[in-house]
Amino acid sequence: MADEKNEGVLARLGEELKAKSSSLKAKVVELLRKTKKLAKDDPRRIVHSFKVGLAITLVSLFYYFEPLYDGLGASAMWAVLTVVVVFEFSVGATLGRGLNRVLATSLAASLGFGAHFLADLAGDKAQPVILSLSVFIFAAITTFIRFFPRIKARYDYGFLIFILTFCLVSVSGYRDDEILQVAYRRALTILLGTFIAILICLFICPVWAGDDLHSLVSNNIQLLANFLQGFGIQYSNELKEDELLEGCKSVLTSRQTEESLVNFARWEPRHGPFKFRHPWKQYQKIGSLTRQCAYRLESLNNYLVTETQTPLHIRDRLMKSCSKMSIESSNALEDIASDLRTMTQPTFPNPHIEKSKAAMKDLKAALKIGPGDGDIDLLEIVPIATVASLLIDTISCIEKIAESVGELGSLANFKCVEAGKSSDLELEQEHQKLPTSAIVNDHCHVVIVD
Repeated sequence: MADEKNEGVLARLGEELKAKSSSLKAKVVELLRKTKKLAKDDPRRIVHSFKVGLAITLVSLFYYFEPLYDGLGASAMWAVLTVVVVFEFSVGATLGRGLNRVLATSLAASLGFGAHFLADLAGDKAQPVILSLSVFIFAAITTFIRFFPRIKARYDYGFLIFILTFCLVSVSGYRDDEILQVAYRRALTILLGTFIAILICLFICPVWAGDDLHSLVSNNIQLLANFLQGFGIQYSNELKEDELLEGCKSVLTSRQTEESLVNFARWEPRHGPFKFRHPWKQYQKIGSLTRQCAYRLESLNNYLVTETQTPLHIRDRLMKSCSKMSIESSNALEDIASDLRTMTQPTFPNPHIEKSKAAMKDLKAALKIGPGDGDIDLLEIVPIATVASLLIDTISCIEKIAESVGELGSLANFKCVEAGKSSDLELEQEHQKLPTSAIVNDHCHVVIVD
């Protein structure tokens, strides 16, 4: 009996181990699959990982080699910490954090040494009072300044480092007689770490936030064009597909990424077609208008099913105008996205917008209920009237997007191309120049990879 019980226990243990082994194997396979997808979605992530490893290895040499360590001492570790906190994915983000850290450290170290010098002049008894008072004043003022939106967007990290460095220098100077040497070493190691991080980020496979922002805004416009094109076809053929809404959702959720890219791009030097002081903030205006248009299209999608309850003879009368408005609006957005992508000055007025307006007039005329319509329940035509109203608002929004892209073209000196001169080959060549953060398929459907 004892042997049978032991065999039963061993069998159960074997089954449990087998089940846990299978579960662990499945988790490992899933992890590898996700890792492969993450790297495949944007291969720049792999390059960035190697760049960070290289930068940290280089600054670690200050610790490994005796001559370098003798010159910097234990402060050499600040160079390693600087690379870890400064090195970001894009050039603009790295430059922003790096310059913020260097300037804040230098200024705070100077002021901290000055506060320590004044405290020494006041005598031993007054020294801790003056140091505490200086820490309180600078920390309070700096913290309050961080609440200003514009300052917080670009310099928040710098002000944070300023508070940290000032407190470290001024407070530690009370117990350390070599305060000047401490401040000098700390500033020097931070400067070295920032320089190495910026150098590697800038010259080894650089990732430009400006390129990603330009691609993001133009691709969002293209996504709206895809939605309207599909909506026009669905309206004519009475098709229902949930995929139409996915593009609008990605546009609506791109605000935070867009604002971050605008902030990073403003730190970047001239690169590619983007000159010094490129009007990056204009992209934010275009993106805001694009999202306003996306909100209307999202509402439009909600009425795609309900409007089929409209009486057939009313629906047939409005169907052609609605479909034409959708398709012409889609063509207008495609032209705008293409002009922005290729950095070409858009033509005014846009012929597709004008055709959309003509279809809009026909729609308004068709919406008028005449004597021949008989007794019509007004509630039955509310959905289709709402669709028409949203389409009319969409045309107005598209016109504003076109004007904003035109303003960007004027500010950034986009190239002027005569109508009919651009060939399909040229457009295909421009598509190939898109950064790897944009994946474009044969149907011009664009997916942004963060």
